[in-house]
Amino acid sequence: MRTPLLKLLIVAPLFAFTLSAGAQDTPARLEDVPAPPPIPAGVTEEDFEPQVTIVKRGEDVVEEYRAHGKLYMVKVTPPHGTPYYLIDRRGDGTFEHITGEKPLSVPMWVVKSW
Repeated sequence: MRTPLLKLLIVAPLFAFTLSAGAQDTPARLEDVPAPPPIPAGVTEEDFEPQVTIVKRGEDVVEEYRAHGKLYMVKVTPPHGTPYYLIDRRGDGTFEHITGEKPLSVPMWVVKSW
Protein backbone atom coordinates (compact mmCIF):
# COMPACT_ATOMS: atom_id res chain seq x y z
CA MET A 1 0.00 0.00 0.00
CA ARG A 2 2.87 2.39 0.69
CA THR A 3 4.61 1.79 -2.60
CA PRO A 4 1.99 3.46 -4.88
CA LEU A 5 1.84 6.47 -2.56
CA LEU A 6 5.61 6.73 -2.51
CA LYS A 7 5.77 6.52 -6.30
CA LEU A 8 3.13 9.25 -6.56
CA LEU A 9 5.08 11.51 -4.21
CA ILE A 10 8.22 11.07 -6.30
CA VAL A 11 6.65 11.24 -9.78
CA ALA A 12 4.32 14.23 -9.18
CA PRO A 13 7.06 16.81 -8.45
CA LEU A 14 9.15 15.56 -11.38
CA PHE A 15 6.17 15.87 -13.70
CA ALA A 16 5.45 19.40 -12.44
CA PHE A 17 9.12 20.35 -12.94
CA THR A 18 9.12 19.14 -16.56
CA LEU A 19 5.94 21.11 -17.29
CA SER A 20 7.38 24.31 -15.86
CA ALA A 21 10.67 23.82 -17.72
CA GLY A 22 8.80 23.28 -20.99
CA ALA A 23 6.74 26.42 -20.46
CA GLN A 24 9.88 28.54 -20.21
CA ASP A 25 11.10 27.43 -23.64
CA THR A 26 8.23 29.12 -25.49
CA PRO A 27 9.20 32.63 -26.62
CA ALA A 28 7.14 35.51 -25.30
CA ARG A 29 5.19 37.24 -28.06
CA LEU A 30 4.64 40.63 -26.51
CA GLU A 31 3.88 43.68 -28.56
CA ASP A 32 5.19 47.13 -27.79
CA VAL A 33 2.68 49.46 -26.19
CA PRO A 34 2.11 52.55 -28.35
CA ALA A 35 3.07 55.91 -26.92
CA PRO A 36 0.20 58.02 -25.56
CA PRO A 37 -1.03 60.80 -27.80
CA PRO A 38 0.34 64.28 -27.10
CA ILE A 39 -1.65 66.74 -25.02
CA PRO A 40 -3.61 69.10 -27.31
CA ALA A 41 -2.41 72.68 -27.71
CA GLY A 42 -3.76 75.08 -25.11
CA VAL A 43 -4.32 72.33 -22.53
CA THR A 44 -1.95 71.86 -19.62
CA GLU A 45 -1.61 68.94 -17.24
CA GLU A 46 -3.07 71.13 -14.49
CA ASP A 47 -6.42 71.11 -16.33
CA PHE A 48 -6.77 67.39 -15.56
CA GLU A 49 -6.37 67.77 -11.80
CA PRO A 50 -9.36 68.75 -9.64
CA GLN A 51 -9.41 71.95 -7.67
CA VAL A 52 -9.93 71.23 -3.97
CA THR A 53 -11.19 73.90 -1.60
CA ILE A 54 -11.14 73.12 2.13
CA VAL A 55 -13.51 75.17 4.28
CA LYS A 56 -14.44 74.86 7.95
CA ARG A 57 -18.21 75.35 8.47
CA GLY A 58 -19.07 75.28 12.15
CA GLU A 59 -17.24 72.24 13.46
CA ASP A 60 -17.38 70.36 10.14
CA VAL A 61 -14.53 70.33 7.64
CA VAL A 62 -15.90 70.59 4.08
CA GLU A 63 -13.79 69.70 1.04
CA GLU A 64 -15.22 70.86 -2.31
CA TYR A 65 -13.93 69.17 -5.47
CA ARG A 66 -14.25 71.03 -8.78
CA ALA A 67 -13.28 70.10 -12.33
CA HIS A 68 -13.21 72.88 -14.92
CA GLY A 69 -14.86 75.17 -12.36
CA LYS A 70 -17.88 72.87 -11.80
CA LEU A 71 -18.56 71.39 -8.37
CA TYR A 72 -18.93 67.60 -8.61
CA MET A 73 -18.19 66.25 -5.12
CA VAL A 74 -18.28 67.45 -1.51
CA LYS A 75 -16.68 65.58 1.39
CA VAL A 76 -17.97 66.51 4.83
CA THR A 77 -15.93 65.43 7.86
CA PRO A 78 -17.75 65.99 11.16
CA PRO A 79 -15.67 66.31 14.35
CA HIS A 80 -17.13 63.03 15.63
CA GLY A 81 -18.18 60.21 13.33
CA THR A 82 -17.30 59.10 9.83
CA PRO A 83 -17.02 61.41 6.83
CA TYR A 84 -19.72 61.36 4.17
CA TYR A 85 -19.81 62.43 0.55
CA LEU A 86 -22.23 64.40 -1.62
CA ILE A 87 -21.69 63.41 -5.25
CA ASP A 88 -23.22 64.84 -8.45
CA ARG A 89 -23.17 61.73 -10.65
CA ARG A 90 -25.20 63.09 -13.58
CA GLY A 91 -23.76 66.60 -13.63
CA ASP A 92 -27.18 68.24 -13.21
CA GLY A 93 -26.56 69.76 -9.76
CA THR A 94 -28.41 67.04 -7.83
CA PHE A 95 -26.14 65.61 -5.15
CA GLU A 96 -26.51 62.11 -3.70
CA HIS A 97 -25.61 61.43 -0.07
CA ILE A 98 -23.08 58.59 0.16
CA THR A 99 -21.52 57.33 3.38
CA GLY A 100 -18.27 55.44 3.57
CA GLU A 101 -20.15 52.28 4.55
CA LYS A 102 -21.71 49.76 2.21
CA PRO A 103 -25.49 49.93 1.91
CA LEU A 104 -27.42 47.62 4.21
CA SER A 105 -28.36 44.37 2.52
CA VAL A 106 -31.35 42.76 4.21
CA PRO A 107 -31.56 39.00 3.64
CA MET A 108 -34.89 37.89 2.20
CA TRP A 109 -36.00 34.26 1.91
CA VAL A 110 -39.11 32.73 0.43
CA VAL A 111 -40.89 30.99 3.31
CA LYS A 112 -43.69 29.48 1.31
CA SER A 113 -45.03 29.85 -2.20
CA TRP A 114 -47.98 28.25 -3.95
